[in-house]
Amino acid sequence: MSIDPVSLGLPHREPFIFVDEVTEVVAGESARGSKTFSGDEPMFAGHFPDNPIVPGVILTEALAQLAGIAGGGEGRRFLLSGIRAMKFPAAARPRECLALFAKKTGSMGGLWMFAVTATVDDCVVAEGQVVLNEVAYP
Repeated sequence: MSIDPVSLGLPHREPFIFVDEVTEVVAGESARGSKTFSGDEPMFAGHFPDNPIVPGVILTEALAQLAGIAGGGEGRRFLLSGIRAMKFPAAARPRECLALFAKKTGSMGGLWMFAVTATVDDCVVAEGQVVLNEVAYP
């Protein structure tokens, strides 16, 4: 199963969509997806010219976008409100397929917490927690 993330309510548009496809979603609970950077994105010209690496902030954004998809459904939309304990134990590089995973671990009021992980060939390249704030969004 491959689902376009925009069809699932992701409000982002190019060039700021960092989820290529969603392969599994349990609305309000979890989602799996993927992203492959081509290497032609402007960020790689400076990060780093001779050794391109996907920036941690971009990995975190990709995971937050997937978490928003996991929490979505029933008209819910989210903004990233917090990043907790993100770690980047290995580098992610252009042309590698990033497997993304987000699972809801709790909520209070309009805040939703997700455990998130990005892997390349079963090697963890990013993991931590993101907090999303449920908002009214047109």
